[in-house]
Amino acid sequence: MADLSRMESGSLKGLLEALLLVSDDSVPATVLAEAAGVQPGEAAEALAELAAEYADANRGFQLREVAGGWRLYTHPAYHDQVASYVLSWDTRRLSQAALETLAVIAYHQPVSREGVRAIRGVNSDGVIASLREKGLVREVGRERDRGGAQLWGTTRLFLEHFGLRSLRELPPLEDFAPDEESKRFIRERLSGRSIASTLEETAADMDDERELLDDYERDEDGGAQADE
Repeated sequence: MADLSRMESGSLKGLLEALLLVSDDSVPATVLAEAAGVQPGEAAEALAELAAEYADANRGFQLREVAGGWRLYTHPAYHDQVASYVLSWDTRRLSQAALETLAVIAYHQPVSREGVRAIRGVNSDGVIASLREKGLVREVGRERDRGGAQLWGTTRLFLEHFGLRSLRELPPLEDFAPDEESKRFIRERLSGRSIASTLEETAADMDDERELLDDYERDEDGGAQADE
């Protein structure tokens, strides 16, 4: 195993490490450069070198570039021990309903509550509210039709927790599933199906129900007039 090189007092790398240790979120290289009083390119080069040094030395922590910035993470090899040691949020603690809803929003954003319900087949308002409280989803706009319904998307915190630089790095849908039952659900509900087509099916069902209700009301009115 390679040893980390000794840093001189006041070195840029040492300063960057100190700044990263007190940062709760991923920090862009430009922000770190400004805090360190150096050019962005110099900071970016030092950050990349630090990340490589940690990886080469197989340290218990890693420096990753995610969500448009840099952040320190614990090494995945020690995930179980770290999770049991600290009382912190962990993706595995999300319920199956939360994982399913998060997957729908992540892969179909921006999407309305009705869009999520149409894909999952159940009302997801409570789950969306929970995900919003955790900072994983946020309102990103309003639909122009359907009464201006809220549209939902994922947050920067979502990218950070899943170790993604951007949504383009989203893994296969089944990676969100904690067990085979969830994987089967995702295959059946999400694979090869778009929100638009599902909403069309839902709208068609509602139209059929309205027609049946109108026919019923007409029959009732006709019967009432006949009695008179």
